Amino acid sequence: MAVDAVDAAQIRSALVRLRRTTGLPVAFGGLVESGRRQVRISELSGTATTALSALAVTAGNGLGGRAVALSRPCAVTDYSVSRQISHEYDLPVAAEGLRSVLAVPVVVRRRVRGVLYGALRTAQPLGDRTLSAAVAAARDAEQALVLRDEADDLLAAAAPGAPAPGAAGGAGWEQVREAHAALRALVPRITDPALRDELLRACGLLVAGSGPVPGPRLAPREVDVLACVAAGATNGAAAERLGVGPETVKSYLRSAMRKLGARTRTEAVAAARRTGWLP
Repeated sequence: MAVDAVDAAQIRSALVRLRRTTGLPVAFGGLVESGRRQVRISELSGTATTALSALAVTAGNGLGGRAVALSRPCAVTDYSVSRQISHEYDLPVAAEGLRSVLAVPVVVRRRVRGVLYGALRTAQPLGDRTLSAAVAAARDAEQALVLRDEADDLLAAAAPGAPAPGAAGGAGWEQVREAHAALRALVPRITDPALRDELLRACGLLVAGSGPVPGPRLAPREVDVLACVAAGATNGAAAERLGVGPETVKSYLRSAMRKLGARTRTEAVAAARRTGWLP
């Protein structure tokens, strides 16, 4: 699956959530085109026409362009007469019959990657609760795109010719291990099965060779805990990252140590690396 297709799928999923949580009947959005300051509307949900399909929205223009330029949510009660925005896109908006519209940027690592819109066909204020729900949908998309970026980093690190642990690129590998731990922690929270499987494959590629060598079989959560420990996390920090209690982390860690024949956390991490469970 191409990167753009995966990113577009996240926008599509976020629009479904936006409509469900806000009650807005219409939602649409798209990604910022690579190397350009414009958003291409590619995903439509609840629309009655194709007037907005493939529309290119330039940063600073219209409602979505204003959201891109300011990197913050924007909303208008009646699009066609609003004095807060410019009106380059009035025709397609009117063709779809939209009046009250909000636009929320999807910001990843301080860069706007896309925009989510929600709209009504009547002119009425969009309250704080509606805007907050739309922002939450955008945050979901942001997290998924961050994960995709991390997966790309892992795949690059796992590519042929990448330095092995302990080699000259050792410092880089510590960063890779931190990314690996973050991915392992976040993967269970991803609802898109295709993206979840892709991220797990990326993690698998990074641990080198064909995967774990014959030996102890670790449960996924045991690997997750060891990945956090390997990245320097305390039990409390690992619990927060994994969304479980500290006692649960201790239980997984004790189980992993027993399986690996390790007496300490450090020994467990070293054994997990030797047997191919960790990078």
